[in-house]
Amino acid sequence: MSSPSPSRHSDPTPGDTLPAGPAPRDVATGEDAVPGGAPRSTGGSSRVRLVVLGLLALVGLIVLGRFAGQYIEAFALWVDGLGALAPIVFIAGYAVATVAFIPGSILTLAAGAVFGITQGVLYVFAGAVLGSTAAFLVGRHLARDRIRAKVSEDPRFSAIDRAIGREGLKIVTLLRLTPVMPYNLLNYALGLTDVRLRDYVIGALGMLPGTLLYVYSGRVAGDIATAAAGEAVERGWGYWVVLVLGLLATVAVTVLVTRIARRALAREAST
Repeated sequence: MSSPSPSRHSDPTPGDTLPAGPAPRDVATGEDAVPGGAPRSTGGSSRVRLVVLGLLALVGLIVLGRFAGQYIEAFALWVDGLGALAPIVFIAGYAVATVAFIPGSILTLAAGAVFGITQGVLYVFAGAVLGSTAAFLVGRHLARDRIRAKVSEDPRFSAIDRAIGREGLKIVTLLRLTPVMPYNLLNYALGLTDVRLRDYVIGALGMLPGTLLYVYSGRVAGDIATAAAGEAVERGWGYWVVLVLGLLATVAVTVLVTRIARRALAREAST
């Protein structure tokens, strides 16, 4: 069952003349962040893609809620049986999953369905911070050579390593906001860099937008599962409208923040 501060360079405005030289490299793909040095065209097409993405996410959650309802219910019953220990067990399990390279997305969705949005975000974030910090320390002190062998030839890591030496906290936060490398591998790989442990831990705050999106999605899927199972959901239509609109807004904000973070990270890596 499976997370920023302004750049020293400003974005070019439509009337600006771009400086000569190579275009910034996108650390996520190794390609030009701005092909040919020219600004990308955005506008209506971006908004359409965002709406389509939100609708696809909603459809996916409806399908998930209807077909995974029995598993969500079983997990909820198991958690209820733990009583006051439930949050501790969940946080510890999430941390272990992070260290063990087990994707945490399904656990994050389950947290929303079982604990609700506020507690779900809190417990997932706590588990993610503990697990990612443990992986960071293992990468720095115990498995340095093995991790280096995995990432040393990756151009994305080379760009990250160069940029992080200048502004560790900023780069870690940006990396948490945008999926440049697989999350579990990144935790270990950052242990090879010069970033301070304090900056690494604080930078985990960049995981919050993505965590909120997954937990919120899990809450929606959980309510759909409850309704699909024929159980009474004592909420009016207004609740569902607010819940769905909140989900779509969360998707939109997360996509926007991720896009901004990717651009900032590409600029930092190219300097």
